[in-house]
Amino acid sequence: MSSLQYLFLIMTFGLIVSPDCHSAECHPNVLFISVDDMNDWVGCLGGYAAEVHTPNIDKLAARGMLFRNAHCPAPVCNPSRTAILTGLRPSTTGIYDNGAWWRPALPDVVSLPECFQQGGYLVAGGGKVFHHTPGFNPPEQWNEYFLQVFDDHWHRPGPLDTVPIKGIHWPAGFPLNELPNVRTTKRPPANPKEFDWGAMSKSDREMGDGQMVDWAKRFLMQSHDQPFFLAAGIFRPHLPWYAPKKYFDLYPLDEVELPVVPENDLADIPTAGQKMAEYRGDEWEYLKANNHWRKAVQAYLASISFADAMVGKLLTALEKSPYRDNTIIVLWSDHGWHLGEKHHWHKFTLWEEATRVPLVVNVPNLTKAGHTCDRAVSLIDLYPTLVDLCGLDTPNNLDGQSLLPLLNDPQFQPDRTALITHGRGNHAVRSQNRRYIRYADNSEELYDHRIDPHEWTNLAADTEYGDIKSLLRAQIPVNNAPQAAGKSRYKFDPKSYTWRTKPIKIKP
Repeated sequence: MSSLQYLFLIMTFGLIVSPDCHSAECHPNVLFISVDDMNDWVGCLGGYAAEVHTPNIDKLAARGMLFRNAHCPAPVCNPSRTAILTGLRPSTTGIYDNGAWWRPALPDVVSLPECFQQGGYLVAGGGKVFHHTPGFNPPEQWNEYFLQVFDDHWHRPGPLDTVPIKGIHWPAGFPLNELPNVRTTKRPPANPKEFDWGAMSKSDREMGDGQMVDWAKRFLMQSHDQPFFLAAGIFRPHLPWYAPKKYFDLYPLDEVELPVVPENDLADIPTAGQKMAEYRGDEWEYLKANNHWRKAVQAYLASISFADAMVGKLLTALEKSPYRDNTIIVLWSDHGWHLGEKHHWHKFTLWEEATRVPLVVNVPNLTKAGHTCDRAVSLIDLYPTLVDLCGLDTPNNLDGQSLLPLLNDPQFQPDRTALITHGRGNHAVRSQNRRYIRYADNSEELYDHRIDPHEWTNLAADTEYGDIKSLLRAQIPVNNAPQAAGKSRYKFDPKSYTWRTKPIKIKP
């Protein structure tokens, strides 16, 4: 970072004293809160027709800057989180899906946690920050990490507990419930081990997310002699939608509102888009055929409210800690989720439901209470934003751009756009008022959110919008990196947390 940038930051909000200072007084701490699969069904975003009980996220938004037009880099966990935490788009890295480990594909990339480590920060994390399961979260990035036991059936403790990482914690296990909503049916969806939901007779603290939050609370109560970067990854509302019963009780089944889904909503969608809508279509067909749509929406809402309660516990702990006045808070979700819109039930699309996410940034002495920003922004902007705010050296190859100008003036940069990528060559560009989609086969979609917030009418074939399409199309990368090698290309050793490239077998 240049001396002029430092001077600007000092004059703006007085948090940074010197680029050579690594004390807590000189650099603000960071509480980096992520939630998983949370779309815009949050009270302060108004994405759901009825009331959603998210008082803690709403309170945080009222205290800082709420970005009402924020979008994920990719509508899939691993490519989105990899992009956010490396500052590099999928089209730059070739990480387009959940089948590739990012570290062997990007051995020289400095991740966001590593950047803070190099800047003199104590770096701690817990829960799902990078993508879950061994291989996605190299331990050398962290000074301390809490590996929770998730309260579901498909991510039990694995070989990662053998990794020799300083400060690693494994909480005690607890009984797991078997809920019959899906698994016991005659024809369950193809992935029934995660496609499930139900109220649990557990307290918040007994849930996997509750255990991670308890660890983060203890971290915040401790005395640290250097500034910290604390990443707290909340797993809900990711499937399976299990939450304590009290959160289901917030949404009586007969009061749950279903999304409006026009019967012909895919009629003007190109084939490439229809194929995205059809992906894992057995789940959507199962819900309708078995009269489970409303029950599943209830479970998603309950999981959102449970995640919100976890956010509240983190914020309360920070308020009671010695760090309440010098800690930046960032809340984000890795991508959204369809609950029937576009006849789709999942993520994995380039439409609004899959890409719009909550994003709140609260910076002491900078953000003003209650401010909102409607400019289109991407979560890939978080890396350059945080290093800007904390006075760290910014890697010169980041794809995002700092949100600092918008934190100062939410009306700045009216032409700003967000790029979303799903698979090689498939992109969406979101501006303040429009969404443009261009698939790898050059087919297109265009929506005007001023008159069509649900994206029901594809305007791409209307010649009146030719200039607008050209402007938005110019934001799409010309070059798209080849698909990164998948897991089958590497031999992963969980004990040493290293990857070895497998030899390529050549047939005689």
